Amino acid sequence: MANMDKIVGLIAGGGQFPLMVADAAKKQGFRMVAVAHYGETDPSLSARVDKIIWIKLGQLGHLIKALKKNGVKKALMAGSITKKRMFGNIRPDLKGLAIMTKLAVFHDDDILKSVTDELAKEGIEMISSISFLPELLAPAGCLTRKKPSKTEKEDIDFGWTVAKELGRLDIGQCVVVRKKTVLALEAIDGTDRTILRGGKLAKEKAVVVKVSKPNQDLRFDLPSVGLETLKQMFRVKASVLALEAGKTLMFDKADMITYADNADISIFAI
Repeated sequence: MANMDKIVGLIAGGGQFPLMVADAAKKQGFRMVAVAHYGETDPSLSARVDKIIWIKLGQLGHLIKALKKNGVKKALMAGSITKKRMFGNIRPDLKGLAIMTKLAVFHDDDILKSVTDELAKEGIEMISSISFLPELLAPAGCLTRKKPSKTEKEDIDFGWTVAKELGRLDIGQCVVVRKKTVLALEAIDGTDRTILRGGKLAKEKAVVVKVSKPNQDLRFDLPSVGLETLKQMFRVKASVLALEAGKTLMFDKADMITYADNADISIFAI
């Protein structure tokens, strides 16, 4: 990062990730220009960046203009866009519309890759969302006191294969299994709902597997877990959270491990 221009663009979605990126970049001496989305991005981001421009979902022309006007040559994407809102709240400008008409299927990766290509044409390079926070990536191994049992390990292996296939189709990144039976697959409703759906069917001891897509672009859309993930698991007495090491973001890592130890949940990163 040393030779990088000291100004970085932040294309911000929702959640805590954009706030964390902004804080880390500031600590490392970077100026940050944020393009935030109405109804998604936490308004408190404005106090953490040097400049903030608000746009509506799909206003790609506005986004590019804002970054160029502020001298941004490198940018990153951080935070989530609630997928359900993509169907109701999108207000594309001409450039956004041009991209949407080019895409036959609205897969996350296709949209993000198209945006990245458009930015590249305008001289803005997309960098990894974890450039400033590599420590958020899950380390390999069992992170909790409780280790998965032999049958749980078999469920992890089984769930891994299913989740990778789900990711290959760009549908979701999370599956819930028990006794080598698929109980829930993540779709538009997101991870937390998937855990609740699958966990209720399992009654107890569900294994939750969350992986990156086989062709995951590490610059954006990395799978992420946090304290909320474990709270949903606790609600349905799920027993194992299996992650892909080095490719999954763990928010509140220390708190997650403490919570899991108290809740008798195993966190296992492969």
